[in-house]
Amino acid sequence: MQNVTDRTHNPFGMRPDCESFVAGYGDANADFHVIGDHPGVHGGLEAEIPFAGNAWSPAFFSALSDAGLLAAPADGLGAPNGDAGSDSETADPIGADRTYLSYLHMCLPDGTPTAASYDDMERFFDAELRAIAAHVLLPVGARATEHVLEQYTARARETEIEMDALHGEELLGSGWLVVPIKDPAQWVDGDA
Repeated sequence: MQNVTDRTHNPFGMRPDCESFVAGYGDANADFHVIGDHPGVHGGLEAEIPFAGNAWSPAFFSALSDAGLLAAPADGLGAPNGDAGSDSETADPIGADRTYLSYLHMCLPDGTPTAASYDDMERFFDAELRAIAAHVLLPVGARATEHVLEQYTARARETEIEMDALHGEELLGSGWLVVPIKDPAQWVDGDA
């Protein structure tokens, strides 16, 4: 497969109509696609990397690194005010050579996004999902898990969104393997 871009930050040049947003990040030919809700829930504004900048970010990135999804555990991208690493668009502080990270709603909302706002952002998320064409989708948290199961599997009606039960379970999708991840802010011992 030919690599379409060597950029890891916003490799497809997505530009939503909002002041602050966190674009997708990682390998454009990824095997794994980690999907979060939005920057207000999962962070990433300072580092411009989804899931960065939270107290739980180091444990989350470390778990992805331990699982072989990232080459480095992302030192400095955890707690708020962490260093974003490098100014180069091709520098990759987390070693996402097999993984892509993105959000259902890439804009930082003022409060909770509306259903119409999620619908508007769907075009960006769906374009990235289909362009990446990863084999494994890893939705993080209940909203992302529900969305992925509804839109990209035939399991939506038969699967209750109980994240403690779904966390780390392999679910067959429509062309994808789906492995839901409990929201890292709620992880307890053993969840990583």
